[in-house]
Amino acid sequence: MGKKKPRPRRSFTPDFKAEIVELCRRGDRSVGQIAKDFDLTETAVRDWVKQAEVDAGEREA
Repeated sequence: MGKKKPRPRRSFTPDFKAEIVELCRRGDRSVGQIAKDFDLTETAVRDWVKQAEVDAGEREA
């Protein structure tokens, strides 16, 4: 069994991240499902949601 190749690092626009965060806040789908639907890692999506909460003053850094 060979090792799995690491995924190349991608960058996303602030608008794209904001759209994903909004989808998470709506609560129609789980973070995991949104990540899967957009071919993202769950960790990245959770980090974006946390950062949006910090930026909005809803959470401490």
